[in-house]
Amino acid sequence: MPSPRTEKQKMLAGALYRASDEELVTDRTRAAALLRELNAESDPALRRATLARLFGRIGSNANVMPVFACDYGFNIVAGHNLFINYNCVMLDCAPIVIGDDVQLGPAVQIYTAHHPLDAAARREGLESASPVTIGDNVWIGGAAVICPGVAIGDDAVIGAGSVVTRDVPAGAEVAGNPARILQEVVPRRDAGRTIA
Repeated sequence: MPSPRTEKQKMLAGALYRASDEELVTDRTRAAALLRELNAESDPALRRATLARLFGRIGSNANVMPVFACDYGFNIVAGHNLFINYNCVMLDCAPIVIGDDVQLGPAVQIYTAHHPLDAAARREGLESASPVTIGDNVWIGGAAVICPGVAIGDDAVIGAGSVVTRDVPAGAEVAGNPARILQEVVPRRDAGRTIA
C-alpha cells in the first residue's frame, strides 16, 4: 500500500500531519458553517437534516442539543436513537463511531487528536489522531472526557467527570480520573429489554 501523500490522507491514516493544510482548513470551514446552522436552528426536523449533511452517517431519531462542536463532521458515524446533551465537543480528526441507543450527558468531550510529546515536532505544527469507538446502549455522564484511541464496549456506563484513557469492557461501569472500573455488569435480558 502506498504511503499517504496529502495531509488529509495522512490524518485519516493516523500518521503525523499538518492541520494548517489548505484542504483541511476548507473541510473545517465547511463544518463550521453547518455547525452554525445546526446550533441556530430550533426545528427538530431541520436540525436532523443538517446533522445528516454534517456527519458521515447518522441513524434515525437523533437528538443533538446545542451547542454542538466538531472539527470535520464527516468522521462521525452514529447509530439510531442517539442523544447528545448540551455543549458536547467531538474532535473528529480520526473516526468517531457511535453505536445505537447511546446517550451523552452535557459537556461530554470526545478527542481523537494527539499532539507529539517531542517539542520540536509540536513546533513544526505536526499532530496525529486515533479513532474512538462507542458501542451500543452506552451512557456517558456529563463532562466526561474520552481520550484518543479508546474503545467503549456495549452497555457500558461512564461516570460524570471521568477521564477515559483506556478501553472500557462491555457492561462495565467506570469513573474517576483516570477512569477505573467500579464494577463489571453482565447485562441480562428480561422481556426483550436489557437490564443493567
